[in-house]
Amino acid sequence: MSGELAEKLIYCRRELHTHPELSNQEFATTEKITRWLQEAGIRILPLGLTTGVVAEIGPATGPIIALRADIDALPIQEISGVPFSSHHDGVMHACGHDVHTSVMLGAALLLKEREATLPGTVRIFFQPAEENFNGACHLIEAGALANVSAVFGMHNAPELPVGTFATRSGAFYAHIDRFQITVTGKGAHAAKPEQGIDTIVTASQIVNALQTLPSRNFSSLESLVVSVTRIQGGNTWNVLPQTVELEGTVRTHNAKIRERVPDILNRVIGGVASAMGAEAELSWYPGPPAVVNTAYWAQFSQQVAAEAGYQVQEAELQMGGEDFSLYLQQVPGTFVSIGSASEYGLHHPRFNPSEQLIYPAAAYFARLADRALTTLISQPTALQAASIA
Repeated sequence: MSGELAEKLIYCRRELHTHPELSNQEFATTEKITRWLQEAGIRILPLGLTTGVVAEIGPATGPIIALRADIDALPIQEISGVPFSSHHDGVMHACGHDVHTSVMLGAALLLKEREATLPGTVRIFFQPAEENFNGACHLIEAGALANVSAVFGMHNAPELPVGTFATRSGAFYAHIDRFQITVTGKGAHAAKPEQGIDTIVTASQIVNALQTLPSRNFSSLESLVVSVTRIQGGNTWNVLPQTVELEGTVRTHNAKIRERVPDILNRVIGGVASAMGAEAELSWYPGPPAVVNTAYWAQFSQQVAAEAGYQVQEAELQMGGEDFSLYLQQVPGTFVSIGSASEYGLHHPRFNPSEQLIYPAAAYFARLADRALTTLISQPTALQAASIA
């Protein structure tokens, strides 16, 4: 039976990979997931979602725990060369959400087989729009977290071998914020730069100055990354542009540092622009907060992983972001990494995670869900104290 299910899950993963959809556009993906769940007799909650699916397995009594997968793809042109490559030009499952979906689908099918013996309910989120960081909000607003006692999620880790499991207590993934800087100067002929105020040079100086934020404004023992990812200015070779636009991201695990960064960023860009005779305006766009795992459930998930045969590691801090953090702000739980052994990393057009992780991970999450429900029933007082701590 396990061999048949493993093959089915790989089929589902490839079907999703071939037909990826961007955030909040996962209509066909939602239809496929719904069909696969309904074919197994798994009930779907009528939450009125535009995209995404929430399913339930188990009795109407007892505690509820949640498992989460994300289902959206990225605006990347695939060049992986796999025979099931994306059929949608410029869209690719380059982050492995197709794998995550197949894993949680497998967990749902395995849990359905033992539904009569489950001591509570397992609610499974197939969440849209993780890449836009708003899918978790949609599900929370729709009531997906209602009465949930613990929530668990995963991300594949291309840098880890298949069969490897990693998580950590406390902060795991980073706070994610986006900034945009508009530099305004005075346009001029490129042959007479003295008649203008050069926004290209000013923007270049700002980029260099921003790299001093982590090293000269905060302790070197803190995790902080400032990256400028887009520079746009001018439209021809012989004109100094009036404006240049910069865009980038700030990542940190420390909430106090996160609060201070915009003011320091403003001071730096204002000082550089003023020195160059230009002006600089900052727009700040807060993203999801850091993923902070509940210590009890992080250790619990590691123990169950070891029992399931995984090579368990203590995870390193990650500078990537995850809107799974929004669930953890309201409900205890943990987020974990499972090795996918890809030569190319996340968001790369050649990203190709190993499909060998899918069935073992599905079996793991089915086991984790069952064990978590049993523990919630047998140790409610202790768990309440652990969740608060």
